[in-house]
Amino acid sequence: YRYDGPVTRTLQTLRLTPRSHDGQEVLRWRVVPPAGASVAAGGEDGFGNIVDMLSLERPHEALTLTVEGEVVTRDTQGIVTGAEERFPPAFYLRPSPLAGADAALIALAEEAAAAAGGEPLALAHALMLAVHGRITFRPGLTHAATTAAEALAAGTGVCQDHTHVFLACARHLGLPARYVSGYLLMADGSVEQAAGHAWAEAFIDGLGWVGFDAANGVCPTEHYVRIATGLDYRDTAPVRGLRQGGGGEALEVVVRVGQSQTQAQA
Repeated sequence: YRYDGPVTRTLQTLRLTPRSHDGQEVLRWRVVPPAGASVAAGGEDGFGNIVDMLSLERPHEALTLTVEGEVVTRDTQGIVTGAEERFPPAFYLRPSPLAGADAALIALAEEAAAAAGGEPLALAHALMLAVHGRITFRPGLTHAATTAAEALAAGTGVCQDHTHVFLACARHLGLPARYVSGYLLMADGSVEQAAGHAWAEAFIDGLGWVGFDAANGVCPTEHYVRIATGLDYRDTAPVRGLRQGGGGEALEVVVRVGQSQTQAQA
């Protein structure tokens, strides 16, 4: 972060640390705060996400936060097992501020349902592909507060928008669905990215929670690192906070996701 003027105090809530489950094992992970800042680590929110609290109480005009770690992942065909669950699946049927269904979203959901029949897994796959086909990936035209209805109307967006549209449609059809934030190892081998990634998980009877990445039209594989879950982006935002002073701000994000040489040779 860079600010137009001096900031006297910054408090931030960080959801940047993954948990281990059957599909991923966290070998090491650390949050490196800026000089003079303190981090109270290891808290949890209501969804069971790991939450760290950062506090910087001296004048500053910039703030740099670094997070680094290593995670061993495996392909589970998108099925999530061994993760801590705080709520029953029905909790994720409720609409949320960024993923409510309007008439256009309901129509898209009904189209996918008609094509898939009544089987929940087939429905989720059909819905993922329908959303993938309706929203063109185009950064810079939506923002963190863009709703599912706005994204569908625009026909463009990023992974956050694909995910919110999937959630709104799935919940309308009675399929519990939740938002997931994380990281993605790019198929083209590129390491540096402008942002993290997002996808949805839907609860399928007999399987449990299954991931659906509508932005890419696939279920998550070993190339995905799962960080946080919630009803929509607002519950999983990597950084949220308050500050005193500073005026305007500019944010620069650099994400680097690569395969370690040790794991590549294993």
